[in-house]
Amino acid sequence: MRNFKMIVEYDGTAYCGWQRQKNGISIQQLLEEAIQRITGQKVAVIGSGRTDAGVHAINQVGSFRCTTKLPVNKIFMGMNSVLPPDIVVKELEEVADDFNALRDVKSKIYVYKICNQRLRPALGRNYFWHIRFPLDIASMKKAAKFLIGTHDFSCFCATGTDVKDRVRTIVDVEIKTRDEGLMEIKVESHGFLKYMVRNIIGTLVEVGRGKRKPEEMKSIIESRDRTVAGVTAPACGLFLKEVKY
Repeated sequence: MRNFKMIVEYDGTAYCGWQRQKNGISIQQLLEEAIQRITGQKVAVIGSGRTDAGVHAINQVGSFRCTTKLPVNKIFMGMNSVLPPDIVVKELEEVADDFNALRDVKSKIYVYKICNQRLRPALGRNYFWHIRFPLDIASMKKAAKFLIGTHDFSCFCATGTDVKDRVRTIVDVEIKTRDEGLMEIKVESHGFLKYMVRNIIGTLVEVGRGKRKPEEMKSIIESRDRTVAGVTAPACGLFLKEVKY
């Protein structure tokens, strides 16, 4: 049995997310089908974590086990030849038998992209959240500092989630502005709850619009109440940028 690690980039617009679903096509499903077409073997692809419907990935990590005798490069080239154009395997390598893409994760970095300008752009709308109201970046940065550290992040967890342990550690939050009104918010954590990043972004945007004071972020976290935090940011602006092992 051989163990493989792959790094995958995908545009999540057309998919129901990473994980296999009964009601839609997932990234995991298409990768497994591609591997089966090339190797002739049915495999289970393990991802570093789930991305929701409409969320993108720059460097998602997956692993799978297979007894194929094909060289790594043959599998690599073959998968990319049968995958749709919005999914690409960037790297594929054979790794130690004990590597697991999910279990061995140390931290993950997500990046959220915002287009902050008055006029709605026609191009790129599947890759950012357009906000036409001016945002106070300094206030957003102040609010972001309260997120760093180990907290119970129930206030940013999707309602109806059955995860009991909602304590997570956020390593860093960084807000950068780019040209043409583009803004990037990077969040690194040892683990994330469902919709956690998108709910954090929605709350930071409300601070940026002056609807909340930066200091309110502390009481929002302490409330452990999803209804106290801000709106859920659209999935289209979220990218899984890096997975650290």
